[in-house]
This record gives sequence, structure tokens and C-alpha cells, in this order.
Amino acid sequence: MMVLELEVAGEMLMLLPQKAMYWPSNSTLIIADIHFGKAATFRRLGVPVPHGTTAQNLELLDELIMSYPTQHIIFLGDFLHAPDISAATLQSLLNWRTSHPALEMTLVRGNHDLRAGDPPQELGIHIVNEPFRSGPYAFCHYPDVESDGYVLAGHVHPSFHLHGKRDSLRLPCFVVGERRTILPAFGAFTGTYSMVPQVGEQIFIIADDRVMKIGN
Repeated sequence: MMVLELEVAGEMLMLLPQKAMYWPSNSTLIIADIHFGKAATFRRLGVPVPHGTTAQNLELLDELIMSYPTQHIIFLGDFLHAPDISAATLQSLLNWRTSHPALEMTLVRGNHDLRAGDPPQELGIHIVNEPFRSGPYAFCHYPDVESDGYVLAGHVHPSFHLHGKRDSLRLPCFVVGERRTILPAFGAFTGTYSMVPQVGEQIFIIADDRVMKIGN
């Protein structure tokens, strides 16, 4: 895996190819738009979507926790996708949480969280509204929240459309600007939105196991 290190608002942040961000000086893992229960919700509507996305998300979280010393995970909204989370999904989450009893977790409420409701208290997640301030950063769900801190946000599920002579490819990306960074959606079953960078923004695509800057 090839990570990319950036100085943002006076702190070093690591952009990870697992579609997450790591803040080393605070031993904090930052996750956007994990959407637990989304695939099950679609299956109940008769849409044939993959099984096992909850397990995949939790295994990837475990991989990150093992790779980067983590004391705190901040979820930037949309932890649960819908209010009718299945018993199997909930039990998987409870089992996973039991295996990490000392890990601090904070959820910044997103639009899906407002509909789904807060996660069960048994998961031991501190629930806050945006902006959640820590150090120089304002942790948000929506990228356009006004704050005196540097905004780290999700919601958009950003991707970048690469065009070749005969083919094109859409890849998840980080969008890094002067006042905000938008993280890609972490969830295994989430759509994406093609981003056109604004003035002063840089695009960092995720291609296989590496993060790469696009353009100058």
C-alpha cells in the first residue's frame, strides 16, 4: 500500500488507499460514509446486490486499526443507511465493537443518520452534530459547513473520471482545497459523484493500492 502524506492546517495527514484518512499526531482514523445496512436495505426492496458488505467494511476497519496505531475513530456521517437495520447487521457491529472495547468512537451526524436514528448505545459511540472541533479541524458531514476550523467532510462520495483515447475510468478520490478536504465514501456498497475541482482544489485518486495526485 502506498499512502500519501500532506500537511493540512499545520498537521500531517495521511490519505490512505483504503478510502480513509489517518491523523498520526492524534492516533485518529477518519472515515466518511460507511453506510452500514445499505445493501440489506436494497435487497429488501428486491434489488439484487452483493451480500457480505458489512463484514467487508469491518474487516477493512480491522486492517486499518492494525496498520495504524488508532485510539479514536471519527465517522463523518452516514454510519447507518436506514432505520430498519437488520438483526444480523446489528449483531455483527456489536461483535466487532466488543473486540475493540478501548477504542474511542465519534459519529458526526449526517443526513442518513438523521433518518436512521443514532446507533444503539451498546456500540459506545459518542454522537455529535457538525462541526465537531478537534485541533485545527472541523469534522463535518457536509463539505460546505461554515467553521473557523479546516473542514474535513464526506457526503459527496467523490470520484474522478479519467478519460483515455478509447476507455474511461471513474475512481474514488480525495478533494483537497484551501479550506476543506472531502473524503471518499468508505462503504463497500456506495455510489460516487464525479468531481470537477474548484479553483485551489487538488484531486488525489485511489488506484488499487496507492493514492496519486492528478495534475499539477
